[in-house]
Amino acid sequence: MYTPPVFKPDRAASLAFAEARGFGIACAWDGAKPVASALPFYLVYADDGTPRALFHVARHNPLVKLAGGRPWLLAINGADAYVSADWYVSPDQVPTWLYQAVHLTGPVRALSGQELAGHIDALSAKFENRLLPKRPWTSGKMTAARLDAMKKAIVGLEMMVEEVEGSFKLNQHKSETDFAAVAGALAAQRDAGAQEIAHLMRQVRPDVFATESNELEGSVP
Repeated sequence: MYTPPVFKPDRAASLAFAEARGFGIACAWDGAKPVASALPFYLVYADDGTPRALFHVARHNPLVKLAGGRPWLLAINGADAYVSADWYVSPDQVPTWLYQAVHLTGPVRALSGQELAGHIDALSAKFENRLLPKRPWTSGKMTAARLDAMKKAIVGLEMMVEEVEGSFKLNQHKSETDFAAVAGALAAQRDAGAQEIAHLMRQVRPDVFATESNELEGSVP
C-alpha cells in the first residue's frame, strides 16, 4: 500500500480499525489471476502478539484451494468521500478523495472441523453484540442436522498477519482554513460517507475547530 507518512496510522490504530470494521476483501493469487471474496472476519492474537484474522468461505470458493500457498491480502475499507477543489479557501487546489483503508497480509491455513465450530460462534458473537439489547443469536438455536450441513458447506480460514499497512487520508497536511472548509463542506453533504469523513476530520485535528467551539460557548447568554 502506498501511504505518504502524513496519512500513515500506527500499527495499533490500523489493527483497531480493522477489528472495528470486521468486513473486508480477501484476495489471493492463483498463478494466473487474482481471486477475491468479500467477507466478515474477526481478529485474535497469538501468545507472542501476532494478529490472526479468522473468516470462512463457501467450500466451492476458488480461494479454498489457495490456502497454504502464497500470502493473501485482506483489504479493509472504511468511509470515503470525494472532495471538490472548490471547497478549499486556498487557490490552485485539485479534487481528491478522502478515505480510511487497512491492508493485512500473511499466509492462510484451513481450520479443522473442531476449530470451525468455535469460529462460527465467535464470528456471530462479534456482530450480534452490536445489536444489544437484542438477545444474541447463537448456533445453538439451529437443529443439529442443519448446523452440521451448514458447517460442511463452508471452510474456515485463518490468516497469520505478517504485515499491517494503513492509510487514513483525511487532509491532515492542509492548512487550518482549508481543513476546516473541507470538513464543513463534507458535513453538509447528504452522503453518509461524506458526513463520516467530516466527523473523522474533527477527531484528527480538534484544534482546528477549538476556536469555533469557543465562539459558540461565548455566544450563549
